[in-house]
Amino acid sequence: MLHLFLALLLSPAQAQPQPNPAQAAATAEDHRDMMRQLGIHSLRPGPSGNPQSPNSANYDESKANPFPGYPTLLTAKNGRKITTPDAWRKLRRPEIIEDFDREVLGRVPPQTPKVTWTVVRQSQDKVGETPVLARELNGRLDNSAHPAIEVNIRMVLVTPANAKGKVPVMILFTRPSFPSDPIPPAFARFAAQRGPDPPATRQLIEAGWAYAQLLPASIQADNGAGLTQGVIGLVNKGQRRKPDDWGALRAWAWGASRALDYLATGNTIDAKRAGIEGVSRYGKAALVTMALDPRFAVALIGSSGEGGAKPHRRNFGEAVENLTASGEYHWMAGNFLKYGASESTLGAKNAGDIPVDSHMLIALCAPRPVFISYGIPEKGDALWLDQQGSFMATVAAAEVYSLLNAKNTALTGDYRTAKMPPVNTGLLDGPLAWRQHDGGHTDAPNWIHFIPWANRHLRYTR
Repeated sequence: MLHLFLALLLSPAQAQPQPNPAQAAATAEDHRDMMRQLGIHSLRPGPSGNPQSPNSANYDESKANPFPGYPTLLTAKNGRKITTPDAWRKLRRPEIIEDFDREVLGRVPPQTPKVTWTVVRQSQDKVGETPVLARELNGRLDNSAHPAIEVNIRMVLVTPANAKGKVPVMILFTRPSFPSDPIPPAFARFAAQRGPDPPATRQLIEAGWAYAQLLPASIQADNGAGLTQGVIGLVNKGQRRKPDDWGALRAWAWGASRALDYLATGNTIDAKRAGIEGVSRYGKAALVTMALDPRFAVALIGSSGEGGAKPHRRNFGEAVENLTASGEYHWMAGNFLKYGASESTLGAKNAGDIPVDSHMLIALCAPRPVFISYGIPEKGDALWLDQQGSFMATVAAAEVYSLLNAKNTALTGDYRTAKMPPVNTGLLDGPLAWRQHDGGHTDAPNWIHFIPWANRHLRYTR
């Protein structure tokens, strides 16, 4: 329930929590330090979500596609055409991952801390009318190399009490809570906005799934000041990042992979049927997780926008320049700042210079099932997120699914002319799925469609 509140709370105008003065100053200095490392003298300002601003974001579709097209998926850097699944897996996919690691998301260090999981609380509980076992877990990172930084990953795992065998699990990027924990009064009115459907957690349990709520901030803080803390700071022994070091999105994804490590060790979870879910910035992190850890079998990507399913090469709503500014740069590799530079020792760069784009991130998930979810602007899923551009990227990614014999009959054709289907019309026939619901900045209305779709593709029955 709490993860619904967090998703509903975030809007373009308030997506980044307001830092305290000390945190803001530390973030600004870290941002300047990365600019110095890259030889960047100035950055272009990102467009504003305020339509009254002189620098307001573009929402005119006729001006939305200033670049000739997206980077090719099925041509290798040496010019070789990729025509077989083997060539995709051995040649092209590794090339694309390298570009994301170096220029966009940052590299996970070769050696990362061991995570030791312990159960700190456990109880018999209920989700709806279904008996469950709820366990609060703490994942302590080995900090023997730098004892000054402690990192403890927080997670709650809820499993059906009467399951007859191993069950699938969805890892949800959200605030953990036990089913019987009271909802704070401030959250209650947001819970009512999920619509007529039961909470996602109840739908999962009643469908025979388990769920794990994973707190991203316990892995890595959601601000630039925190880059010398968390898992990134621990690996760097409290020092600032280098330009190709990982950002928060990659760190959150790393944390989800460590959660899956733990879930695979027990006798209740079917780790080969594990999924990942998130909304907004956590939708970005969920897509990164699915793309780069092939053990995840399915994903629900909610309202992910720029840095997620939205193409960088779209002049519509949020832009690359927003991600390179001090409020969001910590999500990305330091190198990503180059693409918002107006003056630098390397000259000015823009979105067209990025070697990869969002359709490639989606394609890295192939042939595994991915469900791209958005809401409507009228209910709070702002145009800032660029639903149309995200649909175009999904269509563009479909050619890799087709190459891998995972065809989507409704998601084919030229992405440059692809138009979104009507609201509440799901394209759910294949493993690459799209549905724009009639709710706001949440994926809550799509769970009722996601679960049977996932069951079908994972061949799961209770």
